Amino acid sequence: MTPLHDLTGLILAGGQGRRMGGVDKGLVPFAGRPLVAHVRDRLAGQVAELLVNANRSLADYDDFADRVIEDAEDGYQGPLMGIYSGLRAARTPWLLVVPCDTPRLPDDLVDRLVTGIGEADIAVAGDGQRLHPVVALMRTSLADDLAAALADGERKIDRWYARHAWVRVDFAEGGEAFANLNTQEEKRRLEQALAEEPAKR
Repeated sequence: MTPLHDLTGLILAGGQGRRMGGVDKGLVPFAGRPLVAHVRDRLAGQVAELLVNANRSLADYDDFADRVIEDAEDGYQGPLMGIYSGLRAARTPWLLVVPCDTPRLPDDLVDRLVTGIGEADIAVAGDGQRLHPVVALMRTSLADDLAAALADGERKIDRWYARHAWVRVDFAEGGEAFANLNTQEEKRRLEQALAEEPAKR
C-alpha cells in the first residue's frame, strides 16, 4: 500500500455533540483552532484525498477537507453509518478513519497503521490497554458487507469488525494520544495540559 495513492482519510464529524451541549463538535475551538483542524493536520499530505463526514455546517467543513460527505442515511445513526458513508465515497482501496475530537493523534498514525495491518482487512489502534475502534484502517471493499450489517440493524463498531480479519496496532504514546473530548471540561483540561508542556514544534 502506498498511502498517498491508495488511501483516503475520513474524519468523522457527523455526530450530535450531545455531551457538549449539542454543538457541532468538530468546529469547537481548541487551543485557538477548530478541533477538526488539529485532526486534519495529522493526515494532511499522507492520503490521496481527505473527507470529512458531517451532517450540518457543511460549508464550514469545506476548509478542512477535499470533500465533505453526509451520512448515507438520515437520523444521526452513529459512527458506523459515518464509516459506511466514507467507504462508499472513497475512490481508493483503503480508508483511514479518525474522529474529529482527538486532537493529539500520533503524527505517524498513518504510517504505523499501514505497516501494522499486514494481510488483515482492518487495523484498529490501541494504546496498550484498550482499543480505539474509531481510529482504524480498512479496505473499502468492505462497504457492501457493512451496508448489509446496517440494514440488519447493526450499530456497534466492534461487532462489525469481528465479522472480518482484523488486527490491533498498539501505539506507545498511550491513551492520551487518543483522548476524545466529549465535554467542555475535558476540552479545558487538555488545553491546560498542552499549555503547560514545553513547546515541541
